[in-house]
Amino acid sequence: MGVVFGLLWLFTGLLQGVHGQGVYAPPTVRIVHSGQACNVEEERYSERVYTIKEGETLELQCLVTGHPRPQIRWTKTAGGASDRESSLHNETLRIENINRHQGGRYYCKAENGLGSPAIRSIRVDVYYLDDPVITIHQSVGEAKEQFYFERTVFLRCVANSNPPVHYTWRRGREVLSQGSDSGVEIYEPFFTQGETKILKLKNLRPQDYADYTCFSSVRNVCGIEDKSAHFTLSNRTAPPSIKLLLDDPLVVNPGETITLVCVASGGEPHPSLKWMRPDGQQLPKRSVVKGGTLTIPAVAIDDGGVYSCVGSNNVGNPAKKTTTILVRGLRKGRFWITPDPYHNDDNIQIGREVKISCQVEATPPEELQFSWLKNGRPLRSSERMVITHTDTDVSPGTTNLDIIDLKFTDFGTYTCVASLRNGGTPEISIDVNISSTTVPPELTIPRGRSHLITQEGDTVDLQCLVSGKPKPIILWSRVEESGVAAAAAATALMPDGSIQTESYDGILRISNVTREMSGTYRCQTSQYNGFNVKPREALIQLVVQFPPAVEPVHTEIRQALGRAFSLTCRLLRAHPARLLRYEWKLGTRLLTVGQFSDQRDDTNYHVRALNREGYGEYTCDITNEAGAGRCTFLVTGKAYPPEFYYDTYSALWQNRPRVYGFKLQWTQMEPNAVDRILAYRLGIRQMGQSRWWEQEIPMEGTIQKGELLTYNLTELIKPESYLVRLTPITRYGEGDSTERIITYSGRLSREFQCGFEDEALCLFSQDKNDVFDWTRHSAATRDTKYTPNTGPSSDHTGSKQGFYMYIETSRPRLEGDTARLLSPTFNSKSSPVSNNPTYCFAFYYHMYGKHIGALNVFLHQKGQAVTDTLVWSLTGNQGDRWCQAKVNIHPTTAFQMVIEGVRGSGIEGDIAIDDVTIEEGECKDPPPNSDLSSFLTKFYSY
Repeated sequence: MGVVFGLLWLFTGLLQGVHGQGVYAPPTVRIVHSGQACNVEEERYSERVYTIKEGETLELQCLVTGHPRPQIRWTKTAGGASDRESSLHNETLRIENINRHQGGRYYCKAENGLGSPAIRSIRVDVYYLDDPVITIHQSVGEAKEQFYFERTVFLRCVANSNPPVHYTWRRGREVLSQGSDSGVEIYEPFFTQGETKILKLKNLRPQDYADYTCFSSVRNVCGIEDKSAHFTLSNRTAPPSIKLLLDDPLVVNPGETITLVCVASGGEPHPSLKWMRPDGQQLPKRSVVKGGTLTIPAVAIDDGGVYSCVGSNNVGNPAKKTTTILVRGLRKGRFWITPDPYHNDDNIQIGREVKISCQVEATPPEELQFSWLKNGRPLRSSERMVITHTDTDVSPGTTNLDIIDLKFTDFGTYTCVASLRNGGTPEISIDVNISSTTVPPELTIPRGRSHLITQEGDTVDLQCLVSGKPKPIILWSRVEESGVAAAAAATALMPDGSIQTESYDGILRISNVTREMSGTYRCQTSQYNGFNVKPREALIQLVVQFPPAVEPVHTEIRQALGRAFSLTCRLLRAHPARLLRYEWKLGTRLLTVGQFSDQRDDTNYHVRALNREGYGEYTCDITNEAGAGRCTFLVTGKAYPPEFYYDTYSALWQNRPRVYGFKLQWTQMEPNAVDRILAYRLGIRQMGQSRWWEQEIPMEGTIQKGELLTYNLTELIKPESYLVRLTPITRYGEGDSTERIITYSGRLSREFQCGFEDEALCLFSQDKNDVFDWTRHSAATRDTKYTPNTGPSSDHTGSKQGFYMYIETSRPRLEGDTARLLSPTFNSKSSPVSNNPTYCFAFYYHMYGKHIGALNVFLHQKGQAVTDTLVWSLTGNQGDRWCQAKVNIHPTTAFQMVIEGVRGSGIEGDIAIDDVTIEEGECKDPPPNSDLSSFLTKFYSY
């Protein structure tokens, strides 16, 4: 690093930018491409279409202008859909191995907070060509026992492609075309839009039994090669037929290994076989497929369902056979008790009817069988004990035991036993006790538990006490509130996301309670495992208290010393929202406390004059019973970061073979927010190295918002890149830094160029010791009201919008007044062992008007003594035209060029200059007039 920065020589020119918005500008965007595009073309409404081959690399770059530097975002829409599929925050969008689904319209959006965001789009069209597939078909009405005997046959060729594919048919080596054979027709169905090519063989002839080849082509666009498919048509060609070597349905026990066998029973070519499940379901993960055999080891209940075997050989339609696997099992055993429906009484009473129902889900349902026990002994259907079963086609299966004219001797334990006829799974037993203590349920809320208050983050139990025997399942749900009363409809979701939650003990436990869980909860009895009567229900109100939510949670405030400012902490929401208190602190020092009134939702703290002890972290705590919400304000005197200016005109230049220069420009974000910026600390580091070189750039005066500042870097080593860091300094200390990377561009020329197109004037500055200043102007904005017969009507290229520098000679200017414009400082590469280098200094001048004074050029050298040497001069009216001057200079040390305009005898004496260059080496064109050799160096003008 020491070697690199031993060569690094920096010079600075700090320029005053315009006030107000200055160089701040809203963003502009354009999209450029690189990489492997097949074609880029313009469509209507300036939409750009970028064509690329599938598998290649897409690279699009979003070039932006605007200050501050705009933030860039890439988004994509698929086809014409508005849903954004992807988003990328980067200047370059790069997609390697792009596929067809990644085509679509890509948008680049740039925004920097000024004006509206800038958006540009480009449509990416991905080209591809899949292998073609030939399928064989015959008209349904012509199908007979002999599939292809003296019948019309269709050969259909299909290939997915973009752009549309072009097809060619060949029989053997013979190219088939429409009209070349009376027995052959070739056509494209209209509805396929050219994606299908059909070869129709009318009344099949012996010569039609042959090898056919379909060639698909996209005419080599994007370098995509043609592809082909082959098919041999013979008198044995036939569509597939398959059969399953298994029972349907296949009923198995859990844990068994099952094998499904599918074989091809016909078809030419030999069909391929594939097993699948409906609706895109995957085959079981444990399954093994080998040809037409599917093996499922350790089959589970979830593996049951429909399985299909599909055979295909591209002739006719695929053959499909389906079977169903039924895995034996019993699930969800439940019961309920129904009192006598003919009496308006939910209780069981002697002398009345009572019905016990038992329900079980069974696979297969037809194997389900029930039996009943009373006190452990088998129970058979009788006139008083009527046992019925639902139809086996109805699932789940249900059995009922009707006890007619209940007697005291009927009390006891009744057991419902569900089993499968062929076994294979354990039976399910459900016990139901009928006695004088068997009573319908009642729901109550424990005392003091119908209105619960908890705090956010706690665990809370909602409890409903259920009495009766047997105790039913309790169903919990939420009731949406309307106004102040609870509505009947339960539409809100439970904490676990479900609509309803079951509880066997009547308790609903909610962990880590949030404020969104506040509301009314309903508990109600279910008919399952209880009485089949009108549900009992109760309501519980849950109130979740939470600390105050405030804003801002954290913010930074930048202030200069001596200023007054206020801090405001706003209350957004809190529960409870009464008796709220606030407390302001600076660090640990208490500033003020107070209580909120009902009319206010914020609290303020005022600082009348900020001193150094007033910097730090201010906090405002707003508290209620549940806790506190805190606003934090970090008050600092740190300056905001500088904003690098990326739109500098000709930022890079080269005046020596091995080095280059860079014009670093920036504005200061909110310069008036803090104390005056005294200096900037410039840090620079060569990429790939760790050592920083630093120096301070002193600042004079107050920087205005939007003012463009410039610091010129020279002697940067080619082709190295550098990381530059800029830090503002105030009397408070260092502010926030900004970094950017300077990258060498091989397109640099070996010259310094300036066309005065940007406000920074390429580091030219006004001499503070002259009488008046040069003015940057364009013909489009110049006022010629008072001096119509002087000055240019355009810049030297003829553009009305182009800028140039000129001296305004109207009043109050006097004859002999001078305006001197100083170039940046350049480092001469002379050395004690080499001759003085030669540079060509060139510029365009415009000297039109009857009062033209003089235009002089000096070589200003900064050696042991400062010298000004006149190298070029011209006086008088030269006509209404731009001319170029060139002069060879021989500096021996660091130097500047001084361009001096001298006011003539009247107001019609404006002098202009444009497009200044300094190039290493002698001027290429010799001086046209040797009489001018009296100058110290050669020059010419034309």
